[in-house]
Amino acid sequence: MNPPWSTPANRGGPVVAVDGPAAAGKGTLARCLADALGLPYLDTGLLYRAVGRIALDAGRDPAQPAQDIAQALLTADLQRPDLRVAEVAQAASKVAAQPAVRAALVDTQRRFALDRGAVLDGRDIGTAIFPDADVKLFITASPATRAMRRFLQMGGDSTAPDCAARLHEMEAALRARDTADASRDVAPMRAAADAHVIETDTLSAQAVLAEALRIARARLAIIRA
Repeated sequence: MNPPWSTPANRGGPVVAVDGPAAAGKGTLARCLADALGLPYLDTGLLYRAVGRIALDAGRDPAQPAQDIAQALLTADLQRPDLRVAEVAQAASKVAAQPAVRAALVDTQRRFALDRGAVLDGRDIGTAIFPDADVKLFITASPATRAMRRFLQMGGDSTAPDCAARLHEMEAALRARDTADASRDVAPMRAAADAHVIETDTLSAQAVLAEALRIARARLAIIRA
């Protein structure tokens, strides 16, 4: 059942923007928020990963113009099983820095929320895609914490002899990705001025969800009043 949210005239439901750096837990949170609020969910990072993946498959440098790929992106491209690997993450960061690619994907993201509203996660949802989002969250954690989470998600063994070296490598990669995302000329990653920042270093996924739901429900209650 869709709740009677009061939203801008051009949208049929509320928009919840969930931004933050890689491996901060924003994807897991956004999916759970969408379920709890009865809203569609879009992982916008997959759009850029798909563009980067296609560029790599074609033997193209992801740093070179990729607007043509973004304009021709298909739903099936977002469902590929090889989008969540390190080389694609790096390629995604490079294509995301291109103004023409971002412009090509802006309408895709906005149309997704047109009928019913949505929960979208990314790096510029609350600042560039939906600056008028009803709820804005910025989910973050230290690079060390994010590296450990990613290591464990990939089946890493914390007792393995190479654990420290792999964690160091992952943390360095995350720091490099953060720098690239935060320093790009177009729509850099940053918390919107009116975003609620949630530090997740010491919080479980359940605790993060509880806090995010508290914020979202309080904000949406004010909008409906």
